[in-house]
Amino acid sequence: MIKRYVQFQPIVISEFEVSKWQHPLHRHNHYELIYIKNGSGQHIISEISIAYKKGNLFLIGPDDDHRFEIEEKTHFIYIKFTDIFIHQKEVSPTGMQYLEYLIKSRETHFLDFNFTANDQLIVENIIALVLSLNANMLQNEALIWTQILVLSDIMQRNMPEIKNSVQHSKDIQAIFCYLHKYIYQPKNLKANVMAAHFNLSEDYIGPYFKRNTGITLRQYIHDYRHNLIQQRIESGRFGLKQIASEFGLVDESHVSKLMRESTKGGKMY
Repeated sequence: MIKRYVQFQPIVISEFEVSKWQHPLHRHNHYELIYIKNGSGQHIISEISIAYKKGNLFLIGPDDDHRFEIEEKTHFIYIKFTDIFIHQKEVSPTGMQYLEYLIKSRETHFLDFNFTANDQLIVENIIALVLSLNANMLQNEALIWTQILVLSDIMQRNMPEIKNSVQHSKDIQAIFCYLHKYIYQPKNLKANVMAAHFNLSEDYIGPYFKRNTGITLRQYIHDYRHNLIQQRIESGRFGLKQIASEFGLVDESHVSKLMRESTKGGKMY
């Protein structure tokens, strides 16, 4: 049976070193950035085993069950945060988009981010800074949030989908990465544009997506956009005009119409 951990605080930062993993297979209600300061072993995420080593960074979401099998004594650093923490902050649209691309795209949770040498050094310094800021969480929470956004920017540019853009794959995970990256740019979500990006025919990409996911491409885009907009509305920090601009929608009435139609049963606009 999979244990579920519940975190009530918006953000928790912890650091520990162990030779044997102490936790059962588990899920949680928050996101986890897990940095490997030292050590090696296997990280099992939803039954997929990924080798880890010094310098790796993992991102785990609420739907992912995971555990570690430690081979060499490992020094872990955890940054755990909830949706509430994300949406209670004032952020630029770009910063929010980079973070959402990572945390809302479940396929990114099955990666260890292998950074360039320069980015690896930056990540190490950011993690060290976050630990020092954690000494006074109440005073430094806004600064910690800024570091999380910087980490998300670095992770985003080290995504395999970004690095291998010259060799586009029709693998369904690559398509998910593309959708989550361009959800804010409707012109890039048109079937002909996506088909050209993946070197597929326009008539093929829709049926291919439906066959592999059980849902139409249009409906997936609609549902994913709806969820992101709903979180912004519920946070109380985003006006409809701002949301319309961010998601490339015509105006506030377009946002309202989209949300009403979703409530009535998921019709496409």
